Amino acid sequence: MDDVAVAFFVPTVVFLVIVAPLWIFMHYRSKQRSQSELSEDERQALESLGSRAELMAERIETLESILDAETPGWRKRAQPDAYPGTGS
Repeated sequence: MDDVAVAFFVPTVVFLVIVAPLWIFMHYRSKQRSQSELSEDERQALESLGSRAELMAERIETLESILDAETPGWRKRAQPDAYPGTGS
């Protein structure tokens, strides 16, 4: 009976000490890698947001040039000091 117990005990200990921790480590490592990559939908959304941001930047530059031409002192009035409590 002792031989049977040892025959099951030794492989169980080896499994729990060596195989199980490696298995758990590799499992969570692969989950982290799969979650850190963007899906195709997320990638498309990010590209869309990037292009929209570029368009908005162009529009802002256009509006600033119009304001510079029509209202020369607007930048001085738009400084963060003019808006107390905004923290910027």
